[in-house]
Amino acid sequence: MKIVLIGAGSARFTQGLVADLIFSPQLGPYELALVDIDPVALDVAEKLARKLIEHTGAAITITASTDRKALLPGARYVITTIGVGGRRAWEQDVFIPRKYGIFQPVGDSVMPGGISRAMRMIPAMVDIAKDVQALAPDAYLFNYSNPMTANCWAVRQATGMNIVGLCHGAFRVERNLASLAGVPEDEVTSVAIGLNHLTFFTKLYHHGRDLMPTLHTKAAALFKDPAQQNFPLAGNNFDDHPMGANPLSWSLFEAYGAYPSANDRHVTEFFPERFPGGQYYGRTLGVDAYSLEDAIRIWGDEVYEEMRAQANGEKPLSEELLKRRVGEHEQLLQIMQSIEWDERKIFYANLPNDGAIPNLPPDAVLEFPCVAMAGGLHAIHFDDFPDALAAVLIRKIAANQLTVEAALTGSRELFTEALLIDGAVTDRDLANRLRDEMLEAHRANLPNFFPAG
Repeated sequence: MKIVLIGAGSARFTQGLVADLIFSPQLGPYELALVDIDPVALDVAEKLARKLIEHTGAAITITASTDRKALLPGARYVITTIGVGGRRAWEQDVFIPRKYGIFQPVGDSVMPGGISRAMRMIPAMVDIAKDVQALAPDAYLFNYSNPMTANCWAVRQATGMNIVGLCHGAFRVERNLASLAGVPEDEVTSVAIGLNHLTFFTKLYHHGRDLMPTLHTKAAALFKDPAQQNFPLAGNNFDDHPMGANPLSWSLFEAYGAYPSANDRHVTEFFPERFPGGQYYGRTLGVDAYSLEDAIRIWGDEVYEEMRAQANGEKPLSEELLKRRVGEHEQLLQIMQSIEWDERKIFYANLPNDGAIPNLPPDAVLEFPCVAMAGGLHAIHFDDFPDALAAVLIRKIAANQLTVEAALTGSRELFTEALLIDGAVTDRDLANRLRDEMLEAHRANLPNFFPAG
């Protein structure tokens, strides 16, 4: 089976995928083709992958190239993990809005940072999809790159490619909620519906027993216990925070009876009007609450440097790299196996609504339960999604639709409209100034706004 990973310079994802392939020989032997336009990052990923494979003797062949067209023929699965402009561009997506009084903890999905990211990501994703259509027309295309909703929507609109968006956020939060309810994480089932990074858990069961009343009881206890009021600080591993450290998410749970994934670090960005100036329970979003600088340093720069040192032999190969780890990659092999063996298992994925959720727009890309079966992933129909939650999502869907149109057409006017409908910016003049500064900062990666020549 040939798997092409485009964006292999994301060394953490590459390492996790290689480890999963090593421990999942049932679908092999594998050819893993690594692609990245950065030859230095690609070299690190290739060397590290080869060392892991040689250490274990796994039946995996590695190929690598900066030219995806050379490696796409024969692919069964194509996976995108690209980040156009890398971590330095990501910083600008968040740092520039700060000058205008807009604070984000992530900046990869919505608000000005997510919209800016979409402007440079969407043209690259569309080009990749066209190459897959031409060179590997029978391949499955899975995307992990953010902004997930806008990327998948734009690729489908521009190419008709059957792209599927995957993210471990809902899967991780499902496990968090199971643990809070006091049941084994692998024994729960759930229903969560929404947009990537704002997916509402409306149902949670343990062997058929409804756990939502238990969660209500647990939530009330959490906020009566001062020891649980340890809201996130800079430098912490955000995934390890107790569930009580998500005050916005729990307030939404109390209001709507549904818990939003993927916890406050992402969910706050969908409700900027609630945090003027980024003020979040005595801290500032992206600064000393979910610090963007620490996220890039701890999860990005430091991880990459550690893997570079191991890849180049400056440090010994860590046995930790060969352990099954949590992360975006963690369900990928299970999804592949369910497709290849027609197991019809259920996973969370991002696909067009197409009437699966009747009270949400049919053309919107949603994150919801899907069946992985022979032929790919298919959405499950739910006709009981609460109208109140649909109302929350519809405005965000509209902002995503405008973001897609702006990115595909290179329209400055629609970029401004996307900023305004998103809600973090309410003044048109300010929106125009912010738009122009962000476009100029990313000029080199915006072919639809600044055509060559």
